[in-house]
Amino acid sequence: MPVGTVGANGPMGFGGAGECFPGGRTSNHTYRTVPTPGYEPPVRVDEFTYELPPERIATTPAEPRDSARLFVHDRAADQSHHRHVRDLPQFLRPGDLLVLNDTQVRPWRLRGVRPSGGSAECLVLRLEGNQGEGYVKPSKKLRPGDELVMEAGAVRLRLGQALGGGRWQLHFHAAPEQAAALLDRHGRAPLPPYIARDGQEDVLRDRQRYQTVFARVPGAVAAPTAGLHFTPGLLAALQAQGVELAYVTLHVGEGTFAPLRTEVVEEHQMHAEQYELPMATAAAVAATRERGGRVVAVGTTSCRTLETCAQDDRTVAPGRGASQLFLYPGRPFRVVDALWTNFHLPQSTLLMLVAAFAGTERVLRLYREAIALGYRFYSFGDAMLLV
Repeated sequence: MPVGTVGANGPMGFGGAGECFPGGRTSNHTYRTVPTPGYEPPVRVDEFTYELPPERIATTPAEPRDSARLFVHDRAADQSHHRHVRDLPQFLRPGDLLVLNDTQVRPWRLRGVRPSGGSAECLVLRLEGNQGEGYVKPSKKLRPGDELVMEAGAVRLRLGQALGGGRWQLHFHAAPEQAAALLDRHGRAPLPPYIARDGQEDVLRDRQRYQTVFARVPGAVAAPTAGLHFTPGLLAALQAQGVELAYVTLHVGEGTFAPLRTEVVEEHQMHAEQYELPMATAAAVAATRERGGRVVAVGTTSCRTLETCAQDDRTVAPGRGASQLFLYPGRPFRVVDALWTNFHLPQSTLLMLVAAFAGTERVLRLYREAIALGYRFYSFGDAMLLV
């Protein structure tokens, strides 16, 4: 499938340009959409800044998953409700379609020692046989050829060429056909650096909780965190009331860790991330349009996949490829009617996507309200539903 064309609202990304269709029609059914907020470029990165007290950063997940708080905001009415994730069925309707990302996080973070005896940590990004690439720290104290002993000797590797930015070529001392299984068995969840463990890391629990209950396709280096809130019971309750479920796959890549290094948003280049949108999901979106339901994207990764594959009639084309779609204020949404998301870091591409969907001024206002009300932020934090 074609990835798309460059839109008039910005020079970056794939997925093309398009229009929102307020009050548009598909077949005999009328559905309402909320127009994407307009924005005059250039958009500056520092416009997406807010002050977050450190105690509002969630370092542990809510238990059970669906006990996390839920901030619901109706964009058309400009009204908010404060509930819990388990209350989601109150805000979805029969005929709506919930689209989830079924990527599975690889537990390929390793801790160990370097030749001097000092500590070392490695995040493996890709692996072919027993050769790979990854981030290793503290990078400045390492040299090509250094041998690292990781996870109490269960994993041993040798550093190859330094690739810059703390990234190295890696050679694992394991048979090529056994290296991936070795990492799967002994590795740790690739938790973000703001989730401090201070030596109290519960490896098995983190591996289980930094993974969605519907994860199926291995390949991500970070979790699609908006999906962490869902339980099998909640998904069953939604289906019982007539909400349909569909899946896409987008493997979250190392670009999720990369800060924006430009002053103007449009100058940022997104890393490519592999995606697949199955035929069944394309059919489900088309059927949702036919019956007048809403397409609800669970997380920015599901949203970007849907919009990468968007068609002018607000359906999607099935396919697979590499997406570099960058959604920021001024870029249109052609498929997604409602967005389920977490609370994101300042000046991040994730926050810019949410601002593109609901408006920068509004989103920053809602974030300030969430902070005042004690919501928890980031990967293990609470959830927001924008309808």
